[in-house]
Amino acid sequence: MQNYQLVLTEHLNHYGFLFGGTLLKWVDESAYICARLDYPGKSFVTVGMDKVSYKKRVELGTILRFNVDKIKTGTTSVTYKVTASVASAFKDDCSEIFSTMVTFVCIDENGNKRPLE
Repeated sequence: MQNYQLVLTEHLNHYGFLFGGTLLKWVDESAYICARLDYPGKSFVTVGMDKVSYKKRVELGTILRFNVDKIKTGTTSVTYKVTASVASAFKDDCSEIFSTMVTFVCIDENGNKRPLE
């Protein structure tokens, strides 16, 4: 699945670049959307993100592309790889700025783990 986000003024830190926390929010949201589409009617909570390492700074007006791929499915959990890159009109000109694994656990109405299927 692909998702896009436009970097606006309210997303910038005091140096004029994208806040790392805002990027993490978008990564989590992109993976969550994918989980909900893959498992309709199920509820999920984020239990972890793998390594967090920013490769490049992101400026105002940048369009970011988030690619989300399912990597692993357990009994109650699912893990997605999310890669964020600068979207470009030129296919060969999309530089990756961040990637991580996001793991969710499926929960019931009481917040207890439940099987995905």
